[in-house]
Amino acid sequence: MYRDHTKIIQIGNVAIGGGNPIRIQSMTNTPTEDVKATVAQIHKLEAAGCEIIRCTVPTSDAAKAICEIKKEISIPLVADIHFDYRMAIEAIENGADKIRINPGNIGGEEKLKEVVKAAKEKNIPIRVGVNSGSLEKNIIEKYGHVTAEGIVESALDKVAMIENAGYDNIVISIKSSDVLMCIKAHELIAEKTNYPLHVGITEAGTLFSGTVKSSVGLGIILYEGIGDTIRVSLTGDPVEEVKAAKRILKTLDLRKGGIEVVSCPTCGRTKIDLISLANQVETMVEEFSDLNIKVAVMGCVVNGPGEAKEADIGIAGGDGVGLLIKKGEVVKKVPEGELLSVLRYELQNWQY
Repeated sequence: MYRDHTKIIQIGNVAIGGGNPIRIQSMTNTPTEDVKATVAQIHKLEAAGCEIIRCTVPTSDAAKAICEIKKEISIPLVADIHFDYRMAIEAIENGADKIRINPGNIGGEEKLKEVVKAAKEKNIPIRVGVNSGSLEKNIIEKYGHVTAEGIVESALDKVAMIENAGYDNIVISIKSSDVLMCIKAHELIAEKTNYPLHVGITEAGTLFSGTVKSSVGLGIILYEGIGDTIRVSLTGDPVEEVKAAKRILKTLDLRKGGIEVVSCPTCGRTKIDLISLANQVETMVEEFSDLNIKVAVMGCVVNGPGEAKEADIGIAGGDGVGLLIKKGEVVKKVPEGELLSVLRYELQNWQY
């Protein structure tokens, strides 16, 4: 697979590429200058499973804040730079574990060389970021419109700029809000370079539509063996990005651990508030990240035991009464109101 042959890059205490685990990344939406708020958000993201965090650095105060933020967190921090090469250098000097730039808009070749020199001195990676919305005019004219081929050409041109400045500690990110274009671009670039790839569907949208688009796009790209780090970009709480990314990786069998919840659709036989119960179970099982099992939540006692056979444990609701099920076998009946607490007890005392 492609990811087995990508170059290994060290980002702080996390290695990516070369067959290392695919890492989950997110980005803070607090003002980076507000150290307290940014640290608090990163702690929530760490708890949810975020493994690399990116913070915007639009000002000198934001660059200086990196030093203080780093003291309080345990995951690598990437400084996101737009246009101003000075912010990139300041971020590096203040301890950023990686910087994200577009070499084409950092201020020219000489200024890019200064950024590369600073990164080289600290031996930190540079992530080359190219979005479909930021393609150069000449590339758009060449292909007639924004295309996957154009995105790849632009990205590799930017990579060459850094290589020509004497550096190859590079991660590439090519993104588009067009899912099919994004998939094609990653297929093309994976054939042309062995630098590790950060994968995402940019501007994916709200929690619902963004999760769907990201699941489809990332699912296909990752299944093809492409991608070393991922971000699910959502308009909302970054914690939801991490949850979605974990689920995508687990669904593709690219990550182990944590409880998988399966639940049946509602139907006319359902006598309980299955939707609420399933949501409560999904929230509750987050406490048991050390368990690698499947939990079923079924809406009726008619088909519940049979449908839950593939799960390690499950509950099925009835009319005032519910069943606790293990491997498809009914263990006991319990009052409907006790289903959640009985399941929690079983998980707390789980033995393989």
